[in-house]
Amino acid sequence: MLLLDKDMHACTPVDIRGALIPPRVSRLAALKYGPNFYHHADLISDLTSMGNKTALYGLHQQLGGKLVDFGGWDMPLHYGSQIEEHKAVRAAAGMFDVSHMTIVDVTGADAKAYLQYLLANDVARIESAKGKALYSGMLNVNGGVIDDLIVYNMGGWFRTVVNCGTREKDLAHMNAVAADFQVVITEQPQLSMIAVQGPEAKAKAQQVLADYISADQVTAVAELSIFQGAECGEWFVARTGYTGEDGYEIILPEIQVKAFWQALQAAGVALCGLAARDTLRLEAGMNLYGNEMNDSISPLVANMGWTIAWAPEDRDFIGRAAITAEKAAGVKEKLVGLILEERGVMRGHQVVSVEGVDAKGEITSGTFSPSLGYSVALARVPIEIGATALVEMRNKQISVKVVKPSFVRNGKKV
Repeated sequence: MLLLDKDMHACTPVDIRGALIPPRVSRLAALKYGPNFYHHADLISDLTSMGNKTALYGLHQQLGGKLVDFGGWDMPLHYGSQIEEHKAVRAAAGMFDVSHMTIVDVTGADAKAYLQYLLANDVARIESAKGKALYSGMLNVNGGVIDDLIVYNMGGWFRTVVNCGTREKDLAHMNAVAADFQVVITEQPQLSMIAVQGPEAKAKAQQVLADYISADQVTAVAELSIFQGAECGEWFVARTGYTGEDGYEIILPEIQVKAFWQALQAAGVALCGLAARDTLRLEAGMNLYGNEMNDSISPLVANMGWTIAWAPEDRDFIGRAAITAEKAAGVKEKLVGLILEERGVMRGHQVVSVEGVDAKGEITSGTFSPSLGYSVALARVPIEIGATALVEMRNKQISVKVVKPSFVRNGKKV
């Protein structure tokens, strides 16, 4: 039986002839077929090819987006040219549908204490001002990274944004830990999220936001510091991103996201897909879960040491004992940047060799850099690595430069 609330939102997943329909998909089906969508003859055929879809899925189709599966979601890879979309973000402004990200609110008397135990970073660091953001790893007891996430201080409660591909294990872990605290963990699938990034992103976004939020709220958005957000009624605008450029990540009700997306496009913000988002984040040296870190990789190895709040020493958090022991024993690997200026493109899983060291490293993410004109990569390598290394490419050992794991920020070579 289908359970709907007063706004036609599915309250629970529904099984129709063996097809599990997530709440967000149920809402989209209701919009397409009407309130009795679960009886519609075309629904089952739709479901056979249906991954999770954001509220912008139909618009992505209309705009010529090449749709692919990403973590169980049908998302636009590009709208014609990944390179042009990448360059638009570096030179002007581009936007990404990131509504596949999972928004989870943490409320209750123990919200702060709960997050201080759940996360390696300390939410006490963002207590000074409402809207401040914190990046952290969420670790398991062995010190591996369950996920990386952003948490916002919402003034008495907290909002977290976690990855779509880790949603199920994240929620299971968060709820299991919550059993020992007076907290409520609430997923917010009715919210969408758009990232507007680039040197012109703030100005263009503020121009469009003026039609959706008050003048005072637009002013508050314009005055945001980096890694800070502003609650604007049902909207939340944060000066965060995943591209190495300035801009906003905007959380809003999914019923308004289509009009907002179209308004941004009309204001000259370029349509961008996940392919450009990946090359942008890699140029910026930003980790991708599943590549640079996972359940068996510690933050000390994944260039996330700066996200660990070691003080105060009496704050216990999940995984602390394991990474404390790892640190004391001496970390054996680290994440570095690699540059290949000659022909060729480095790719994930290629083997990295270090002179005089038996242990091998591995490229975690590699690509051609549209901004620099040559290949760059992130690699997990033995700690003893020097200024150069060898990468195995097509059965040949290719010499590469070793640099800090960041290549481009704010449109400029680092």
